[in-house]
Amino acid sequence: MSDTKQQAFAYATYPDLAGKRVVITGGGSGIGGELTTAFAGQGARVVFLDIAEEASRQLEETLSGSAHPPKFLKCDLTDLDELKAVFARIDEELGGVDILLNNAANDDRHEIEDVTPAYWESRINVNLRHMFFCTQAVLPGMKQRGQGAILNFGSISWHIPHTQLHLYMTAKAGIEGMTRALAREVGKYGIRANTVIPGAVRTPRQQALWHNPEEEARILAGQCMPERVEMQDVAALTLFLASNNARHCSGREYFVDAGWYGA
Repeated sequence: MSDTKQQAFAYATYPDLAGKRVVITGGGSGIGGELTTAFAGQGARVVFLDIAEEASRQLEETLSGSAHPPKFLKCDLTDLDELKAVFARIDEELGGVDILLNNAANDDRHEIEDVTPAYWESRINVNLRHMFFCTQAVLPGMKQRGQGAILNFGSISWHIPHTQLHLYMTAKAGIEGMTRALAREVGKYGIRANTVIPGAVRTPRQQALWHNPEEEARILAGQCMPERVEMQDVAALTLFLASNNARHCSGREYFVDAGWYGA
């Protein structure tokens, strides 16, 4: 996306999101930070969880002038006792969660030969397991209220030719199956569940670690649209899916990848 297009980008407004209680995991930076910014801009009451304290505190300060300033809670989502305690605190302070965005993940590269049982556990825990238990924590309240939206964040990586991401791709494939199963279980309570699948999004982390000129050329060659997907594109889709405009969207995967079919 060109600088001109970035400057011209504006989120649609969804009045029903105003005042909604939103929890965003990994919400301190990258796509998560943009999600926090976008939902705060809708007037939602946002709590975002992260382990990166410095970046999260900075974002919290940046958005302090919002109608409902987002609140940062430090949480290691791989520690299930800590996760449970944090969600109990959120429930006590906010009175429940209307929208859960399971965004937190880590796409560290690895070779198959180097994977140990401990590394396997750590990658599955950081990319898949916490989504289930965050969902488990918010479901009782959503069921009681007869409504709710849960959005789990997948990845284009396992849909295209990619390497050195074996465990990340395994977890991200599992997210799609988990979300479909969840949607079937909770639809009768008025709760929707979908997977958001970003493509090769231009984030500070990706630009610093992986998206060199050669990789960017590969990405653009594989997409239908020869433009980079931005964090705002992911947040825009997420706002829609979380809103009442998507009231009958559930159990599906929604891609925002500029039509990337790979090589």
